[in-house]
Amino acid sequence: SHLAVKFKGVDVLQDPGLREGVKQYSSWPTVPQLYVKGEFVGGCDIVREMFESGELKEYLTSKEVVAAE
Repeated sequence: SHLAVKFKGVDVLQDPGLREGVKQYSSWPTVPQLYVKGEFVGGCDIVREMFESGELKEYLTSKEVVAAE
């Protein structure tokens, strides 16, 4: 099931300075990257694993981004 979270996507590939800045900020070399309330969560593989295991929903609930069931 999907989590129905409102989000803002930013295409960092359109701005080389922004792309490098994001990589330096997170100390993570690849994009895409997920941030929740300004906190780096992980890259695509990590976020996918978190979603599949249910950990992402728990994390988003703890950050009050999705409602607890």
